Amino acid sequence: MTENGTHGIRAADAPADIGRRVLRLRTERGLTQRQLAEPAYTAAYVSTLEAGKVRPSGTALRHLAERLGTTVEELTTGRSPRLATEVRMRLTDARRALATGAAEDAAALFGALREEAAGLGLAPEEAGALLGLGDCALETGDLTEAREHFAAAERLLADEPLPRRVPALRGRATAHLLAGELRYACYLLETAVDELNASGMHDPDALLLLYTASIAPYMDMGAHARAAHAAELALTLAPQVDNPALVAGMHRGVARTLIAEGRIAEADASLAKAQELYLQLHIRTELAHCHWMRGYVRAQNGDLDGAESELRTARDMLASKRAALFTVQVEVELADVLRRRGKAAEAKALLSPLLAPSALGAERGAVHAGGAHRLLGLIAEERGETESAEEHYCAALSLLERTGAAGDLADLCRLLGDLLRRTGRIDAALDAYRTGLGHRAAPGTTTLGPAPTSPPL
Repeated sequence: MTENGTHGIRAADAPADIGRRVLRLRTERGLTQRQLAEPAYTAAYVSTLEAGKVRPSGTALRHLAERLGTTVEELTTGRSPRLATEVRMRLTDARRALATGAAEDAAALFGALREEAAGLGLAPEEAGALLGLGDCALETGDLTEAREHFAAAERLLADEPLPRRVPALRGRATAHLLAGELRYACYLLETAVDELNASGMHDPDALLLLYTASIAPYMDMGAHARAAHAAELALTLAPQVDNPALVAGMHRGVARTLIAEGRIAEADASLAKAQELYLQLHIRTELAHCHWMRGYVRAQNGDLDGAESELRTARDMLASKRAALFTVQVEVELADVLRRRGKAAEAKALLSPLLAPSALGAERGAVHAGGAHRLLGLIAEERGETESAEEHYCAALSLLERTGAAGDLADLCRLLGDLLRRTGRIDAALDAYRTGLGHRAAPGTTTLGPAPTSPPL
């Protein structure tokens, strides 16, 4: 945003600056003031304009631009429209670099483009670069930095219609989700849905993005009915959307609700659709996420061998892109499969490094950090190390209680209660069971407000 609060118009856009540009371009083209003015204006008007004594109207600017063989933008800002086109093309190249390569490398491209777009007063392109920087930070696990980039993009687009701001808002919600702030992620997404529907801006792309993004926090909070409703609305909107990446993301999100409902074959089919689209688009991170979720589907269906294969593929793909946070999250899922396959030592060796602050923690993937402690507690319990198991269960509880992940909390309370009961601490076990029942009662209804309104479909 410029000093005068408008987008794409620089402070130099004063009558004197416009007059100098008109004079320069007229002289370069060998036109007299009369030739430039006719037939709509007079030579005296052009003379006054070139002297910087009057600001031309929009109609006058269009006339002058046509006669001078240029654009209104170049007259008002001194910026060639070719520059904006070139920046947009390089943004596409940076997006491609992020899709196929390492986030750090793409971030360097986006950073340079942000500075260039800001210098040229290209607010939409600067916002696009900030979105790219936010997505890079999500991959590397710099969640605070990601939120700052997405928030900066929202501020740049503050005067734009809400659908234009939705990608930045969704990015900020995703950063909060990955940090374990599930309730706030839901609040951001639901507020945007309500605002879109209330204003009558039923933009299919924006709504599909918001409904798809809301599925994950709903599921983690145990609000399965809301997740299923969001998935249903997303499926209804999909035929109106031309962006294949949005449709692929929708199929991946919907698969999670199908898994929860036990519709494993349908979930796998939905993931296959997403995977096919991501392959066509060459988006390796999202393709890795499909392998990740297919591994989860196979684990839920008892196919542990297939699950391990899919999860290892996902981990290798993410590691090759240096997507640090996603890589360690997949490793938690892989460790669970390894433990269930009787490879407890390998699972423990995989999990222990993940609990370092630089890998996972309260501010960096709290749900998966809690999952890692839970698995280490199970491994310790299977070895008869009850004290170590209890420590891990309590550490997991501490992490998950901040997130509101109802289902995970209830399961953890059951494990802790069983451990306490077996060691003769009945009262403490009862307390743990009661806490778990509290998390399971009416999941989601105590932590979320009214459901967002549905669009007229």
